[in-house]
Amino acid sequence: MAPRRISLALQGGGSHGAFEWGVIERLLEDETIEIGAVTGASAGAMNAVVLADGLAEGGRAGAIRKLEAFWSGVGDSGRGVFGDLGIWSAAFNPDWLRNTPAFNWMQGFAGSMSPYDFNPFNLNPLHDVLEKVVNFKAVRERSTLPVFISATAVKTSESRVFKRTELTSLHVMASACLPQLFQAVEVDGEPYWDGGYLANPPLWPLFYEDTPDDILIVSLNPFEREAVPKTPAEILDRLNEITFNASLVAELRAIGFVQKLLDEGLLKDEAKGRYRRMLVHAITADKRLDDLSMASKFNTDRRFLSDLRDRGRAAATEWLGSCGEQIGIASSLDLKKPFR
Repeated sequence: MAPRRISLALQGGGSHGAFEWGVIERLLEDETIEIGAVTGASAGAMNAVVLADGLAEGGRAGAIRKLEAFWSGVGDSGRGVFGDLGIWSAAFNPDWLRNTPAFNWMQGFAGSMSPYDFNPFNLNPLHDVLEKVVNFKAVRERSTLPVFISATAVKTSESRVFKRTELTSLHVMASACLPQLFQAVEVDGEPYWDGGYLANPPLWPLFYEDTPDDILIVSLNPFEREAVPKTPAEILDRLNEITFNASLVAELRAIGFVQKLLDEGLLKDEAKGRYRRMLVHAITADKRLDDLSMASKFNTDRRFLSDLRDRGRAAATEWLGSCGEQIGIASSLDLKKPFR
């Protein structure tokens, strides 16, 4: 029996991207599943290029090894990898300091500084990790996996999607550039910020390319929380989650609208050929990562990353058992319920 083909859509979220590491690893172990395309933003973009390189180098086993090497490199490189530079360490860590007057003062002080001031040389150890682990020439020339990563054009407020055949470490760094922490990354003279602001992750490239009809979204920002945030830190955390989920919610609404038109036969004959019936699935952060604060997105302790990987593996195992049989048949994500 031929493997069931899916496209992976990977959200950004700093070191929480290790959760996606676990999901991808578990999917690669299941030979009844084939990853036929991948789209991502920020940390999701990193996982996407590592996956593409690993598959090109050594198939499923090669991809598993590459993911392990990348996240081990993140753990070995220290807290600055995802932007926890000096003053931000003081502002966001340790956890016991949060929700205190001292924390609020330091957070405000940190927010008043520009990366052009506190990081004039634009140092980013993540670039070195990517260059060490990923063979970008092989990704461009040898990989057959369609890869799409997003970045936000600073001057035009537009989302830019880079494709596999043009990717370098610079494109990935553009996709992961948080403007409070790093200077804008220039690609061909155009400055970019984190892709998650406008496409987290970008789904629309999957509609127009030769990719699987099934999309599996892996989110890193909880959609729902039971408690109302009340402290400054809690409010900031929730705003961060809502902001970085907004573009995904908008795209899912658009998919749901098109599916409604198709289901109810509302499209004119000449328009039917321009739309695809996409089947959407999701492994979400809800009840899996909602015990973690925004500050933990800067945490690159190896034990923490391993815990996130284990959470991702467990989530993927659960999804395969409950929803895997719906691949190629129907969406397992109700597009009407959580996004109306």
